Amino acid sequence: MSQTIGKTRLAYSRTWHHISLSTPDTPPLGRLASQIAIILMGKHKPIWDPSTDCGDYVVATGCTDVYATGRKMQQKLYYKQTTRPGALKSLNMEGMMRKWGGGEILKRAVSGMLPKNRLRKPRLARLKVFEGTAHPYKENLIKFDGRIRRKEPEVKTEISNKKSI
Repeated sequence: MSQTIGKTRLAYSRTWHHISLSTPDTPPLGRLASQIAIILMGKHKPIWDPSTDCGDYVVATGCTDVYATGRKMQQKLYYKQTTRPGALKSLNMEGMMRKWGGGEILKRAVSGMLPKNRLRKPRLARLKVFEGTAHPYKENLIKFDGRIRRKEPEVKTEISNKKSI
């Protein structure tokens, strides 16, 4: 589809998606990260183009309940290097969960799913993670777990007292 023909302003508008990790039907970490990466890149939109940033916002709540299958909590390692010889530090997923929380694990998983180019940081900045259920973006949410939430329009009534002369 050509991006210059037709009204594409609505397609480029960014919607806010909510994903709750505290629900029982939440997929494991890898599958969840790939779904979030698709939304952040905008691949679910008909105007998707690899060189444009047309993705949406994602609010992930309940990140303390993120889980991985198998023995990844004990065996998966996260590395940190300070560029000094012998300064390579490693931390397993359990330690990362205790130290930084599930939000950091989710961010790192989504970061690995995004393409390694100039758009990676702005896309990752649109991912908002929260350990609990409270977040400041409740007014922005349009899509809640994939279903569109209808906002009722505010109706303002004005009573005018006009005097006839």
